[in-house]
Amino acid sequence: MENEIVVVTGAGRGIGNAIALAFLQKGDDVILAEVDQELGIEAEKKFHKQGYRAHFFQTDVSKVEDIEKLMEYVLKKFGKIDVLINNAGISNFFDPFEITEEAWTRIIDTNLKGIFFCSREAAKLMKLNGGGSIVNIASTRAIMSEPNSEAYAASKGGILALTHAMAASFSQYAITVNAVLPGWIETVDYSKLKETDHAQHLSGRVGKPEDIARACLFFGNKQNNFITGTQLVVDGGMTRKMIYEE
Repeated sequence: MENEIVVVTGAGRGIGNAIALAFLQKGDDVILAEVDQELGIEAEKKFHKQGYRAHFFQTDVSKVEDIEKLMEYVLKKFGKIDVLINNAGISNFFDPFEITEEAWTRIIDTNLKGIFFCSREAAKLMKLNGGGSIVNIASTRAIMSEPNSEAYAASKGGILALTHAMAASFSQYAITVNAVLPGWIETVDYSKLKETDHAQHLSGRVGKPEDIARACLFFGNKQNNFITGTQLVVDGGMTRKMIYEE
């Protein structure tokens, strides 16, 4: 099977890094679009040592100019893009009475505006090569909340609406657009979790980055092109489990 060209934003660590690895293991070329230069270079070196074709390109998805440069790089080096994973995001929480306009704008620009413009620029290339797949990483916080999450929840809820809107707009070019909603995904130290943490899930465990990566592989598979404009909750059943304090 011919290797595909995959762009993963926010690929320097955590979920994005796991998604990048999953596509690399599949034999694809993966562009690591990461704002943190140190993280991006470190990830690229790690993957190279493992024998994978990873390519770091520094990108701040809140800046349209950076996104355009990223896609110009992809076009020049590879001539196409098959899959875009919009993973980059920030999850800062603020007291609604204290949040500044600057903080609000930074979250929306990174988490929501960035997804639209990354998708638009990628779609320009995809439609020239028979289509492709766009996967947006949202969050279960788009459908449930805790205090002080207004900006983050708004950005993630917006991703769901943006997903089906872009699926409609890009459908004529054979481009699918879907969203993955991660629940509790532990990206630091899984061994530090408590039994009570795992017990909050119907699956009996907290999620891992690899759980989200597998969902992205599913949506990125061309054989699944009958699925578009939809969302997949990957949360171990946490949003469906009724929890009572004892």
